[in-house]
Amino acid sequence: MGSRDREMSFGAQDDSGMGRGMYARHRLDLSAGDVLFGVLSCGRFWRRERLEAEISSLCSLGDEGLVCLSVRSGWDLWLAARGLRVGDEVLVSAVTHPDMVRIIRAHGLRAVPVDIDPETLAVRPAMLEAALTPRTRVVLVAHLFGGRMDLGPVARFAKERGLLLVEDCAQAFHGPERMGDTVADVSMYSFGTLKTSTALGGAVLRVRDREVLGRMRVAQASYPSQRRAGYLKKLLKVLGLGAASRPHPYGLLAWACTKLGSDLDELVNGVVRGFPPGEPEATFLQRLRQRPSAPLLAMLSRRLRTFDRERLARRASTGERFLRRLRAGELHPGRRSLERTHWLFPVVVADPEALIEALRGRGLDASQATSSISVVGAPDGRSSPTEASLMMSGVVFLPVYPELPSQEFDVMAGLVNECAVLGAAERVAL
Repeated sequence: MGSRDREMSFGAQDDSGMGRGMYARHRLDLSAGDVLFGVLSCGRFWRRERLEAEISSLCSLGDEGLVCLSVRSGWDLWLAARGLRVGDEVLVSAVTHPDMVRIIRAHGLRAVPVDIDPETLAVRPAMLEAALTPRTRVVLVAHLFGGRMDLGPVARFAKERGLLLVEDCAQAFHGPERMGDTVADVSMYSFGTLKTSTALGGAVLRVRDREVLGRMRVAQASYPSQRRAGYLKKLLKVLGLGAASRPHPYGLLAWACTKLGSDLDELVNGVVRGFPPGEPEATFLQRLRQRPSAPLLAMLSRRLRTFDRERLARRASTGERFLRRLRAGELHPGRRSLERTHWLFPVVVADPEALIEALRGRGLDASQATSSISVVGAPDGRSSPTEASLMMSGVVFLPVYPELPSQEFDVMAGLVNECAVLGAAERVAL
């Protein structure tokens, strides 16, 4: 691979023919050299304590850091260390990963969704106030799609009411020198398969309360370590998928899946997903209650040391240029969010299936489910997040990344704009 094409990609393909190529919906921020390092690391002896200290130093965490298997693992540890009472409530961004809500409920707590502003992807302060009850203890907000929300209003709300503020930065990593907003009690960063500077797993938490952090460290030290064989298997799967993910080889794979009656999305998701969906709760909790293996720690240290700021800047610039090509800026959720890096590029249209079909017909993979995030359901007696539900019902994630040829951007912008015009015309006709 050349220096400007070092990331590994994956995507889907229509079934129009065996020889047709397809550009992936997402680029893995990972090179074949990174994967080879990880494979070799599985056969080396490492000192865990030294690796954890290196990661903490690279992220300038001082004595506030904790390295976990995943953000889910860290969130579970923090909830246990806080000692909240059964029935206490956590106000949650209305769009987040469903496992975060599952963990809340596993601790006997209630997750209460707070609707978001589609323009900024921030929780609405008025909705925070409306959701507040005497049992509210925590506010959990998620920065979405590679941008950040302004935490100021949320932090003021939490401080004035004695609530704890946790920010989920899994989709908003901007570099190891910027780890955690000072107004947050906890900041959580993911390095899972799809994430920026992926290590194919691992998470870094900044926890401001040293006493709580101490309890988290003691609890995690009692966990079994992730098996090296399991991490090696993930590395080899990603290496194999990367080898087949160029447009024409992947098109052939997709064609074969279609002919054999297999689901290509299930195949791809099985490689990139950290936790299988639908597991019994006991199995799910057992899976996340592990320490990261030493090879994973070594890979995470490497990815932080070699963080590619240039590629992040190119990705952000590419997203902004594509946004300017859209005739209606309101198609793009988060167009007024802060520090947009366009980890994902969503658009919201009236007929997402039609847009996906049109894009795939022109060799551009798109999906409504590139990320596992979803709308949080409201518990009985609480308001449903209507704006978040409307946004996610029409969302399509586009393959907007620097490595896509310029002519493909022209095709994609034309199809999105055409879909938007047709949707507007249908609404007028109604």
